[in-house]
Amino acid sequence: MRTGSNFLEANLNCLDGVTCHGEAFNPYLIGGEGKQEMFGIDMAGRDANPGGFLQAMRAQTQGLSGFRYFSDHDPRVFDIVMQDRDCAKIILTRNQLESFISWKIAKESDQWWLANTKHLKTVRPHFDLAEFNERIDALHQFQNRIVNRLQVTGQTAFYIDYEDVRDLDVLNGLAAFLGVESRLKTLDFRFKKQNPEAIEEKVSNPEEMRQGLATVDWFNQSLAPNFEPRRQGMVPQYVAAKGAPLLFMPIKAAPESPIKKWLHTYGELVQDFDRNSLRKWKAAHPGQRSFTVVRHPLARAYSAYCDLLNRDFMPELRPYLKRVHKFILPPKGKGFETAEEFRHGLMVFLELTKYMLTGRTELRILPAFATQTALLHGFSQVQSPDLIIREDRLAEGLGFLTREAGIALSPPPKITLNGPFSLESIYGDDMETAAQEAYLRDYQGLGFKPWR
Repeated sequence: MRTGSNFLEANLNCLDGVTCHGEAFNPYLIGGEGKQEMFGIDMAGRDANPGGFLQAMRAQTQGLSGFRYFSDHDPRVFDIVMQDRDCAKIILTRNQLESFISWKIAKESDQWWLANTKHLKTVRPHFDLAEFNERIDALHQFQNRIVNRLQVTGQTAFYIDYEDVRDLDVLNGLAAFLGVESRLKTLDFRFKKQNPEAIEEKVSNPEEMRQGLATVDWFNQSLAPNFEPRRQGMVPQYVAAKGAPLLFMPIKAAPESPIKKWLHTYGELVQDFDRNSLRKWKAAHPGQRSFTVVRHPLARAYSAYCDLLNRDFMPELRPYLKRVHKFILPPKGKGFETAEEFRHGLMVFLELTKYMLTGRTELRILPAFATQTALLHGFSQVQSPDLIIREDRLAEGLGFLTREAGIALSPPPKITLNGPFSLESIYGDDMETAAQEAYLRDYQGLGFKPWR
């Protein structure tokens, strides 16, 4: 919000037929410092109807009208602008460390732009690593939102770096992007660069800053890659009981049937929800609590594998395994004759799951194969569960849940993994490694340790 964007705005306003109205949606002003009204609309009117304010801007501006928008401005405007294909998007970026320190200097000096170097205020802010990480994380999220919306709507933007705003040819290229005939002959240098010093000279604790920056994961190397499709909340799968204000949000291949039986001890089950009936149920049960139960990734893979052998719920999987993995599943319901064959099949299944979840197959990712992390994110599209219970602490979790809901605790179910050969008897380090490779997001995101 300092010299770079002010300089860019000033030069855009030098183009015939282009008017940039400053920070039109700044929560503390309209357009510029001290302004509280624009186009005959005050701040209250702007905030009450941002779309109407934009219409007034267009109607009362000759040629192209625009404004500067930052991540902390009215979020409703983001949706309006990004959906408007006739609105040109110019994205100004800068070195994140330079930007952060510039922002800190501006906050401490209360000097956001400079026209006369005699008025320069010199401060040396303290570099705070936690504050820096928080700010760049918020910036990354905002940038990702912009890129995603541009991709979804099939639009492009003009990206310009802070170092390029003083390049006359680049700014004239921007004019061509905007579709105006006017070109700049010279640049408007009314705004002066405020802190041209080296980065380490701008802070009061350069050595601490240097050490702190060495710990920053600039390239997201610690991020578990995610190639899974986004999932929606599976509302029709939710289950409640007439005698308890509890809503169960099941995860496939995790404990499901035993929890439904436990819920049934409170009364007849209520199922087959849609969003409307779910909303009515919640309104009729004040104080209701929602919950789900997660299972260790290896145990969940074992459960899904056994279910696949019994029910063959994904017929396209058989020919794929035969063609790609040179592996033949036994006929439905027959299973394997030996533990060694069963174990080999589970290892193939884990390898296949890894490929599916990293986007390397054409197979659809059914909920039983998806990571629990992705399914939990899908829940949040409707509502996040109040409580996530781990299977190995089920009794404790259900006890807490029922106390929260103000009802007596029915005896918690005892859950066992059912299969022709127990997981304990076939478990090994190679299997644990395969599970961690397949379900890395769950191991990292949900903090699961090795199964045994």
